[in-house]
Amino acid sequence: MDTWCSKLDLRRSTREILEIIEKAKADKGLSFPIPEGLVMDPLSPTALAVPNHIMDRIGSGLTLLREHGKKVQKYLLKNRKFEVLKKSWKSIVNIVLVEAKDLPVGNDTSNGLYCKFKLGSESHKSKQVHKSKPVWRERFNLFLYDEDTLEVTVWHKVKQKNFIGRCVIDLSQLEKEKTHELWQDIDCGFGSIHMLVTLSCSDRNLPLDSIPSSNCIRHEPPADDQFQWYRFDNGWSEVGQLSLTLHGAKGLSAMNLSGNVNAYCILELDNARVQTNTIRGTSDPEWDKSFVFPIKDITSTIDIAVHEESLIQSMKGETLGKISIPLLRINNNEKRWYALKNRSKKSSARGNCPRILLEMSIVWNPIKASMRLLRPKETKYIQKPPKFDIPLIYSNLIFIKHIFKVFQMGNDHFKRVFEWENQELSAMALGGWLMFWYFFRLWMTPLILLLPFIHYWLVRRNTPVPLCQTADDDDSDDETETQKDDKTIKTRINELQDLTLTIKNGIDYIVSLLERLHNLVNFSVPYISYLFMLALVGASIAFLLIPVNYLFMAFGIYKFGRKFINPKRVPNNDILDFISRVPDNQMLKQWRELKVPEAAEGPSDPEKRR
Repeated sequence: MDTWCSKLDLRRSTREILEIIEKAKADKGLSFPIPEGLVMDPLSPTALAVPNHIMDRIGSGLTLLREHGKKVQKYLLKNRKFEVLKKSWKSIVNIVLVEAKDLPVGNDTSNGLYCKFKLGSESHKSKQVHKSKPVWRERFNLFLYDEDTLEVTVWHKVKQKNFIGRCVIDLSQLEKEKTHELWQDIDCGFGSIHMLVTLSCSDRNLPLDSIPSSNCIRHEPPADDQFQWYRFDNGWSEVGQLSLTLHGAKGLSAMNLSGNVNAYCILELDNARVQTNTIRGTSDPEWDKSFVFPIKDITSTIDIAVHEESLIQSMKGETLGKISIPLLRINNNEKRWYALKNRSKKSSARGNCPRILLEMSIVWNPIKASMRLLRPKETKYIQKPPKFDIPLIYSNLIFIKHIFKVFQMGNDHFKRVFEWENQELSAMALGGWLMFWYFFRLWMTPLILLLPFIHYWLVRRNTPVPLCQTADDDDSDDETETQKDDKTIKTRINELQDLTLTIKNGIDYIVSLLERLHNLVNFSVPYISYLFMLALVGASIAFLLIPVNYLFMAFGIYKFGRKFINPKRVPNNDILDFISRVPDNQMLKQWRELKVPEAAEGPSDPEKRR
């Protein structure tokens, strides 16, 4: 009965509240008195009139619910993954913390060195590394609001936190849409920090006049500076410049439940990285943005990835499509579509023929680029960790097996030439050998190395290799995958066992050969070592007194004439047969002599008893 009465009171109260709301709608903008028995809820964002007995009954629960709501709201505002919900930031600050140098080491060099980044109300903390080797290679994303000062502090924590130093970077002085490599000195301390700082997505708001920006602006080089990269007054670190215009994309696939595509692009050239703004609600986004990248290595590639602005997809690392374009394949001022690939960059991405429209031009100094190839390649600071890829391991094993077979077959054919099984072929080989070494001079060696290049250049000229994959290639790949899938588990296990044994035998032979060479030098068998030393001295005297041409001609006659001297001989290799007489490490362990224990003295010996 009490429950029924309470429900009736609740219905009457609700009816009264609805009547008051209807009256408020009719008298918009006018205040109205609160009826008797109703109170105002002070915790509500918009004050509502609630009956007294209902407020007393659910007041504590409502307060607790609102407190949890405040915590969730505070978490959303603090966590950077939910910053996409906020519309007031001006650009994204991408920071790559690389390393530090010349820090005060002291006595404690344990793991505990880290950095803190603070930009406005947002802060991030890096991982902890060893103080003696401070290398992080970690990426952070911060959002730029009204505060343009980035503060970086360095700390070392063992039992307690020790402050090492700080540095301040004025982001308003950095050019947007460009990666800046900074070595920032630490104030109030020692050393410096190596960072990469990039300001991206600057077109969400109008850029300030005091901030330089190349956003959506095409910079045509002046006529006097079109050959500026052929000069040498701008240093050797940069060999050229890439101008890229990202027009848009088509056919992107929606990866969320709503069916909408919120796409943005990330463009990377070595360590330079920029990000575009997000185009929401369309599978055919248009950015129309231009970027300029400095080129440090002409053999690098420009990597473009189209991402979905979704928390789930960003956590999974999925993309709408990727593409890598070598700089040397770029045709200047060519506006063309590029097909987007999947995460492995081996087949097409999901969607309705997903593609991206690009226009690129490149200027570079050939002399600088050629000299740069003789120096180490630039290290990419942020790389994905290698994965244990079983299909890749299987293909590598097959490749190594084929290499071993090629060497084995080549050695067999080389031996048959000297055995005169095919007299015409052996006679031509002998004549060619004698003619080659008769006319050979040392300066001809580089020209001989040119022969494979000339061969493939002629083949490429007659039958050009297509750079793009056609539909026929896709069909052939599908057929290959189908054939692989048709194999049974037993067949795969047998093939894997055969591969493993082949590679094991090849590696064992190479290791045994290297161990024999080492034991030849360290006099494991003194007779063979002294004999080899005597042969080397004799060869040195022969090269001194006899021209090298005649020596190799005599060597060829000897190799081809052994069949006539000894028709029953077994084909062999003299040098390998000589080295095979030297034991490897396993044989030396087997040859090792054990100590013979002396006979124990006892009363059974008659001589001793006397």
